[in-house]
Amino acid sequence: MSTRKNRNRSVVVIGLGSFGSTVAMELARFGNRVLGIDVDELRVARHADHLAEAIIADGRDEQTLRDAGVANYDIVVVAIGENLEASIVCTMNARLLGVKTVWVKALNRTHHRILAKLGADRVIQPEQEIGQHIAQMLHNPMVRDYVSLGNGFHVVNILTPERLEGKRIGALDLAGRFDLRCLGLMRGTEYIDCAVSDPELKAEDRMLLLGRRPALRAFSEEI
Repeated sequence: MSTRKNRNRSVVVIGLGSFGSTVAMELARFGNRVLGIDVDELRVARHADHLAEAIIADGRDEQTLRDAGVANYDIVVVAIGENLEASIVCTMNARLLGVKTVWVKALNRTHHRILAKLGADRVIQPEQEIGQHIAQMLHNPMVRDYVSLGNGFHVVNILTPERLEGKRIGALDLAGRFDLRCLGLMRGTEYIDCAVSDPELKAEDRMLLLGRRPALRAFSEEI
C-alpha cells in the first residue's frame, strides 16, 4: 500500500479546454503519466509535446476509449463542462471500463446531481469554487488563503494584525472561545509548530487555523 502512495499516477484527461489542459499540464509537471483526449485537433497538437500521450478522439465512444487503454489508467478526469451530454456519456464510459477513480467537471447544480448519481467520485464546479474562494478573501483582508477539508472544516491562513503582536497563541484561548486549533505559524519561510510550542506572535505572522467556517469567521472578525 505504501508503494502505491509514493508512485506517480496515470491519469486520463478528457477535454483539453482551459480547465482540462491546466489539470493535464500540471499533473504532467508533477511527474504523472497523462493521456489527453479531445476532439479538437488544434488542442491536441498544442499539448502533445508536454503530455505522455495526446490523441484526437471522442470520449463518448466507449470502444475508442477502450482502444486507447483508458481502462489501465488510475484516474479519469472528465473536463467537458460545457456539453452536458458528452460529460455524462464520458463519465458512464469511464465507469463501464472499470476506472477506479473518476473526477468530473460540472456546469451547474443539476449537472452536479446527475454526475453524482452516475457514481463520479468527485464533481468539480471550478467557477463556483474559485468564486467562493475569492469572495472569502475579499470579505476579510486578513484571510490570505483557505482550504476546505470537507465536513464543514477549513484550514485558513490568517495574517496576524499589529494589535496581537507580543501575545502568545495560548493567550488567545482559541479552543475555548472559538473552538479553533492553531496548527502552526508561518514567519517568512520558517514554519513554527504550535503543537510543540506556544510562540509569541509577531505582526505579519500567518496563522494556520483549523475549524468550522462560523468559528473562523467569528475569530477573523474579532481581530
